[in-house]
Amino acid sequence: MYKPSTRINKPLWSLLLSLVVLMPSAHGAQSDFEQEVVIQAKRQASDLKNKIARYLDDVKITQGSLTITADVVQVVNDPKTQNKSYQAKGEPTRFSQRLDDGKLIEIEAEEITYTPSTNTLVIKGNAKVSQEGSMVQGDIITYNMVTEQLTAESLDDTVTTILQPEKKDEPQKSGSEQQPEDEQQQPEQNEEQQQNTESGEEQ
Repeated sequence: MYKPSTRINKPLWSLLLSLVVLMPSAHGAQSDFEQEVVIQAKRQASDLKNKIARYLDDVKITQGSLTITADVVQVVNDPKTQNKSYQAKGEPTRFSQRLDDGKLIEIEAEEITYTPSTNTLVIKGNAKVSQEGSMVQGDIITYNMVTEQLTAESLDDTVTTILQPEKKDEPQKSGSEQQPEDEQQQPEQNEEQQQNTESGEEQ
C-alpha cells in the first residue's frame, strides 16, 4: 500500500526555514556584538603554542545579553585569520539572547559553536531553537544572528517544527453595542421626572 511521504528535501527545507521559522522577529541586539566576551569557569587549561584554551566546570560565556552555559568550552584562535571560535559542550549546552524587540531566543544542544566574527552558531546533537513557543528541532542547526537565516537538517531527513499561531487583537465592539453611560442612564432619569410630574399634579 502506498504511503505518502512526509519528508522534505534538505535544500528546500532549509529555504523554508530561513523564510518562515521564528518570524517575524528582530535581529539579535546589535549592541551585544560590540561588547566584550567574558568567560567564567571553575578551571582553565591553556595550550599557548597552539592558541587553544579550555574552560571546565560550570562555564558561562556572556556578551551583552548573549549567554552560553556549558560543562566545557574550548576557545580556538585561527592562526590565519586570528578569529576566535567558542566550542561549548554540555548535557545540555544552552544559549540565549534578548533580541532588539525584547523577545528571547533560546537554544539547547549537546554542542554549540559560536563564531563572533561571522555572528553564527552551529548547533549539534538534539538541537532545539525556540522563541515564544515556536520551535525547530534537528541534529544540526546553523543560525546567523544578524541575517536571521536558519537551516536545519537531521540524520533521518526529518526535522521537527512547531509554530505557534499569531496572537490576534480582540475585535472592538460596534458603536451600537457601546452605549455611553449617560445614554443608558437617560431613560431612568426621564422616568423619574415623569413620576415627579404626576405627583405634582395629584397635589
